[in-house]
Amino acid sequence: MNAPHPDWIRPEWPAPVHVQALITTRAGGLSQAPYASLNLGTHVGDDPQQVAANRARLNQVLPQAPYWLHQVHGHQVVVAGTPTAEPPPADASISTRANTVCVVMVADCLPILLCDRRGTCVGIAHAGWRGLASGVVAQTVAALPASPNELLAYLGPCIGPNAFEVGDEVRQAYLTLDPQHATAFRPHPSGRWWCDLPNLARQVLHHSGVSAIYGGQDCTVSDPERFFSYRRNGVTGRMAALIWLTDPSAQHTMDSPSLT
Repeated sequence: MNAPHPDWIRPEWPAPVHVQALITTRAGGLSQAPYASLNLGTHVGDDPQQVAANRARLNQVLPQAPYWLHQVHGHQVVVAGTPTAEPPPADASISTRANTVCVVMVADCLPILLCDRRGTCVGIAHAGWRGLASGVVAQTVAALPASPNELLAYLGPCIGPNAFEVGDEVRQAYLTLDPQHATAFRPHPSGRWWCDLPNLARQVLHHSGVSAIYGGQDCTVSDPERFFSYRRNGVTGRMAALIWLTDPSAQHTMDSPSLT
């Protein structure tokens, strides 16, 4: 296995050593504008050969190819590694098996990485506002074979609270779920609302029993050099957030020469 590109994100959280996590950025790929350069999405109009080459580069830093999903902004959770002819329609996956890589693709939506303190299970969720409101976090937490108070969560890059403008229907959808969600919205001069997606995720995680929450500071919209953003560009690539278990009895390293 090669080491990740130096620009990719290694989450800073107190996960066990045999829990590995990684979030790609735009760096390290072959795609041309507007997908430059490490676009991993096959559905966004990029040259399929370039996407395949980008995914091959990603695979070089992983124990095996990721278990890709067909993301639909819902709340379905699947067990990563389950054989299917096509990527299953789901927005979250879990695993208890070593070297099975859970993955979601993002370009403004929030990737939520999960593991337990003993390192026996991992999970990941694609949490845009629709998926978050429909219960993808609660479903993922419930699917993991660990008590929620034993889980750690990491919030990856997403559209930030100063960039996510939404209509009143989004705010009302959340207030219907819990009036406390009002703290994640502030008035926009246009009469609409600024929405704080990481704030909502933290509230939903707390409601699901997860209190150890990290990350959530990186805004995809405000950093065009580093992150793809659908809200900013419309036509753009996709990044990947990944998490997997290694065999705790085997030595694991990601310190070999990095991709360039």
